Amino acid sequence: MNRTAFTPAALGARALLAFLWLLQWLPLPVLAALGRALGALLHRVGRSRRRVAVANVALCLPELDAAARAALVREHFRWLGRSIIERALLWYAPRRRLERLVHVEGDVGLADRSERPVMWLVPHFLALDVAGVATQLFQGRRVCSIYSAQSNAVLDAAMKRGRIRFGNAEIFSRQESALPLVRAIKRGQAFFNLPDMDFGLRDAAFVPFFGHPAATLLAPSRLARSLGMVVQPVVAELLPGGQGWRVRFLDPWTDWPTDDAEADAARMNRWIEGEIRRNPAQYLWVHKRFKTRPPGAPPLY
Repeated sequence: MNRTAFTPAALGARALLAFLWLLQWLPLPVLAALGRALGALLHRVGRSRRRVAVANVALCLPELDAAARAALVREHFRWLGRSIIERALLWYAPRRRLERLVHVEGDVGLADRSERPVMWLVPHFLALDVAGVATQLFQGRRVCSIYSAQSNAVLDAAMKRGRIRFGNAEIFSRQESALPLVRAIKRGQAFFNLPDMDFGLRDAAFVPFFGHPAATLLAPSRLARSLGMVVQPVVAELLPGGQGWRVRFLDPWTDWPTDDAEADAARMNRWIEGEIRRNPAQYLWVHKRFKTRPPGAPPLY
């Protein structure tokens, strides 16, 4: 008998997942309202993550005054609450319902037609998981991606099942070797790549992000160059009320990657900055994007 299955953490995770399963039966406008209420609560009680968001917004959007920054962070948490609650649909709702709710724009079928492997560059907006669902619902090529394994084994297993439940995707833990991912790409799978988190300086460099040095992965450029990949940016967003979600498959970059991985990372960051300015409340401000600091720089958080 696996005793870890009956620990408080495991039982709590199962209760949470059961609650999410029940939520899938509610109309999306109701889920959206519940999510915004949850976000308001998280803003009130989540002091540490609120401080991270405030610090990030102050650093990246200095043109906003204190009142505007506070309002943006409050709105961000409301969208964050929605992104949590609406996983009930992404993980459990029938395929046909999701096909009605996910609104796709642009060339979603590029990977199907491409003779070269495709990398989707997908920054951390709060509807990130919706983009993953869209790549499985609206195009036929198998998909591979990387995720950060969760410390709670029950939640980790549920996350993996939810993200690959349509049968044409597989995900690999970031904590493991990259070789299985590379083999999957060489077998013809499209790579759903999340390029904008701070994982330290391993295979990364300090590259400007809103004018400040941020540890930025060089692996996207190097991998795309070594495997001759087509790189297509993808951005997802939550729509107001019960309208669903929008996923924009943008034009592939014709001059990326180059032979300068650091310059490619800087160009990628500039593109992400532009998308953030387009929809600032839905970027993942609660992530410690500037956790890794240059030598001698004081900690931000």
